[in-house]
Amino acid sequence: MKLKIIFCSLLISTQSLYAQLYISQGALLKITGNELLTLQNTGIINHGSFLAGAGTVSFTGNNTSLISGSQQVVFNTLEISKTNGSSVVMQVPVNVVNSARFITGYLDLNGYSMDLGSSGSLMGEQENSHITGSNGGQVLFSTILNNPVNANPANLGAVISCGQNLGPVLIRRGHKSQMNNYGIGNSVLRYYDIIPAINTNLNATLRFNYFDGELNGLAENTLVFWSSSDNLHWTNQDFTLGNTNLNYLEKTGIPSFSRWTISGPNNPLPVTFTLFNFKCDGNKVILTWKTAQEQNSSHYHIERSTDAVSWFTIGQVPAAGNSSTERSYFFNDNGPVSNCYYRIAQYDLDGHTTYSSILMSACNMKDNFTVRPNPFTDKLIIDLTSEKKSKVIIKIFDSKGSLVKKQELSILSGINQLPVESRGLIAGTYTLSVEWCDGQAKKTIKIIKQ
Repeated sequence: MKLKIIFCSLLISTQSLYAQLYISQGALLKITGNELLTLQNTGIINHGSFLAGAGTVSFTGNNTSLISGSQQVVFNTLEISKTNGSSVVMQVPVNVVNSARFITGYLDLNGYSMDLGSSGSLMGEQENSHITGSNGGQVLFSTILNNPVNANPANLGAVISCGQNLGPVLIRRGHKSQMNNYGIGNSVLRYYDIIPAINTNLNATLRFNYFDGELNGLAENTLVFWSSSDNLHWTNQDFTLGNTNLNYLEKTGIPSFSRWTISGPNNPLPVTFTLFNFKCDGNKVILTWKTAQEQNSSHYHIERSTDAVSWFTIGQVPAAGNSSTERSYFFNDNGPVSNCYYRIAQYDLDGHTTYSSILMSACNMKDNFTVRPNPFTDKLIIDLTSEKKSKVIIKIFDSKGSLVKKQELSILSGINQLPVESRGLIAGTYTLSVEWCDGQAKKTIKIIKQ
């Protein structure tokens, strides 16, 4: 059955409910004082107003409970006391004024945010009772950190020390595995966005706490820090101190904060090839490629094929080894053949091989533009042939004409393959707009996300 609140105001004292708590539009549910509202195997559907007062809402029982409705729910104290490994699943954003308290069971963010404001905190998280969120969502907390020493704001598990003032700081904790902009790589099921007002020359220390259940299949004794300023390109930050028994990793000497997670040292979180193109120059083909960062890279083989199946090495170029900055490479094919294909093979010191995309040669070319595949499911590639070096602006608009994605990239003269950032787009029809050569060249096309 459902308990439908039809009064303008309803006072609740200590009691237990065994049904779906439904607050209809225009209704008010109010907890008086510091009373306890226990919801056993019961969820909240809020279409009206819910005033938690100074009270506690405790989700109990052995079945999943949902927090849903058209209106946001604000808790004073939210208690998770679920048995048999069951969860409370959020289907709307949630605010917590005082604390989110964990006894047993889990709270699944399910793509939504839990905002702790500047006064809330997490209490009692443990291996068998904590926040999850593999579908996305974040826990938010705002604070001021001046000369922090082992500060653990809101008990989020990010312990920060710094010899100078950081000022106002926004911290976001998420639980979705991180990937690069090619959709590869993975991390533990936890990351932190740390955004201080003062974020230069910090010389800060971060201790990153995690649970065994968040390891996401990674070997715990190989974990290192990774950081990203755009949540797409990642830098291996290694670590200073770690303890697999106490489940933490620590890094000192951090100059600035951004998004931080932990993963294996050779996990493909960093983007390797960021550009690969060629141009015809008389009787030779000039191949150019760039890497954003490299770990333990040994050398590159330049490979050519007439059918994109059987490949032959036509040259070798030494690699940077270890680099956290963009590197550029080139190779001249002085004996090109008609209608051939090219690719670059990167060899690590341990023999591991990574391949670039494949390009088909096209001499005497004019500006050309194609998008593939269309319709697409996850990856979308723009093939753009340009007669000169240029900046490219990529925009995606939804069916209402609202801008939902924007990228700025650089291309060289020749054929370029540009990966389009499409994560987060729901199924539907969009308009893709691409401008280059200072706006003198522009293409617009309808694309379909399946």
